[in-house]
Amino acid sequence: MAQVAAGAPSGNPYENPDLAASIGSMEGLPEWVDPTESPAERAARSPWQATGNRGFEALGSTLPGLALALSLAALGTLMAEWIGTQVLGFDKTPLSPILVAILLGLLIRNTIGLPSVYEPGLQLALKKILRVGVALLGIGLSFTAAGAIGLVAVPIVFVCIASALIFVTWVNRALGLPGRLGTLVAVGTAICGNTAIVAMAPVIGAKDDEVSYAVGCVTVFGLLALVGYPYLSEWLFASDPQLAGFFLGTAIHDTAQVAGAGMVYLQQFGTDEALNTATVTKLIRNMFMLGVIPLVAYMHHRSEHSGTGGSSLRLREAFPLFVLGFVAMTFLRTIGDTVAAESSMISVELWETFIATTGKAASWCLIIAMASVGLGTSFSRLKTLGFKPLVVGLVAAALLGVVSFAMIHAVSPLRAALLAVH
Repeated sequence: MAQVAAGAPSGNPYENPDLAASIGSMEGLPEWVDPTESPAERAARSPWQATGNRGFEALGSTLPGLALALSLAALGTLMAEWIGTQVLGFDKTPLSPILVAILLGLLIRNTIGLPSVYEPGLQLALKKILRVGVALLGIGLSFTAAGAIGLVAVPIVFVCIASALIFVTWVNRALGLPGRLGTLVAVGTAICGNTAIVAMAPVIGAKDDEVSYAVGCVTVFGLLALVGYPYLSEWLFASDPQLAGFFLGTAIHDTAQVAGAGMVYLQQFGTDEALNTATVTKLIRNMFMLGVIPLVAYMHHRSEHSGTGGSSLRLREAFPLFVLGFVAMTFLRTIGDTVAAESSMISVELWETFIATTGKAASWCLIIAMASVGLGTSFSRLKTLGFKPLVVGLVAAALLGVVSFAMIHAVSPLRAALLAVH
């Protein structure tokens, strides 16, 4: 019988050696599974479908960053406990989950880098979730408690802001740096960190590099304060958590950093009094933007002989709206405490469970935001600041800490009187 040459066609199609090459190709059939929508499909959407599609698109763009921040927050919590108890042998870990989450974020950002796909979700965590967390912290205080803290905090905040504005501007001038840069560092240090800088910049016509330098100064020294001040305040104020809270709320720059430091104090020393006090004190500082930024803008333009110049200040930029959320939560706490104690509409146990659950939600919001802070901090960007702006930032941070410490001791009699009444 004659042999068929390899690769030669034969009368039997199944003897073709190339037959297996097309298995699974669906050759000859239409591509019925294709995730890409056609232009015709997009054009045929109804209004409600288009709205839903945009929401679905926003979810897809923010989910990677949020998932990364949440993963770092959870991993930071587990690693802090494991390192402290299993590796170091302590009964209670000396490491804060927030600090570990920040360090993990810094490690990722400054080694392998942060792909752009994560940026929208991290921006959401820093701008929205942080504010939700701060607002939810209001559930921990009634109006009476928040008011008592506020009365003590106002004179401390006022003197700290005035000192920072005067001396930081003078140091900036002595070093020969642009007046706009000194103004931005001064308001960022004195009032509300990066929020105040962003609100101030268009009013005085600041350049992009000046805004970047000011934000860098506030970021680097605020981050150092977040790490060290919870432990320093515990030592300075002899384990008095309320005094420590006044210090954290006035000596640290940005709202995120203050909230993070308060959470570190809570995690390490087991009391939320410092966190509550720091939050109220910081929100009072934030509200000073309404008066301070227009005043500083006027003084800057007057000293620069530039007339009115710059842009007008928008109220929304000068008044952080999450302050209203915090006030609403304190109002809810006050009403809920009264109803639970004096009526049968809600049980005390159920109300306490709601307070605890809301407090935990606030804590997770803040931890997620702090992980995003680590992921958003680039050492290479901070290197571009140069020496002189960092000197201004260092002087500002040190001055704020010293003035805060002195003022806290100066108003201690007022605090004692209010506590006695309360």
